[in-house]
Amino acid sequence: MNSRHRERGSAMVETAITIPILLLMIVGIFEVGRAYETWQVLTNAAREGARSSIVPSGNNATTTALIRRYMADGQLTRSADATVVVNRNASIAVNGTNVGATLVTVDYPFEFIMLQPVARLVAPGGTVGEDITMRATALMRNEAQ
Repeated sequence: MNSRHRERGSAMVETAITIPILLLMIVGIFEVGRAYETWQVLTNAAREGARSSIVPSGNNATTTALIRRYMADGQLTRSADATVVVNRNASIAVNGTNVGATLVTVDYPFEFIMLQPVARLVAPGGTVGEDITMRATALMRNEAQ
């Protein structure tokens, strides 16, 4: 009977240790899913921007506006904070010959919404869950004029 009294609080201590770790894993799964979705939107935005820029009538202002609209349509709330670089003077090797190409690079500041507060429960003062910069690029051959 005496040993049962000593073990009475052990379940609560085990739960207090396990719940933050379990919560971090669950939140991490959701945040990685959000990050992957954001990366997919950025990749598609860069690709669409490159496609609009490879035509002879394409210009950087129109391409940048299209990319920002694509990101906004993809529910990226910080599309105005993204850095878009359109290089219409890039080159790509085709059968050993360099031809004109367009390189579009999109840098987007991704913010972890739930991961940072939960990570502070498990590891206070750590850098887990800090904002990251995602980068997507697209390189396409320019159309002939």
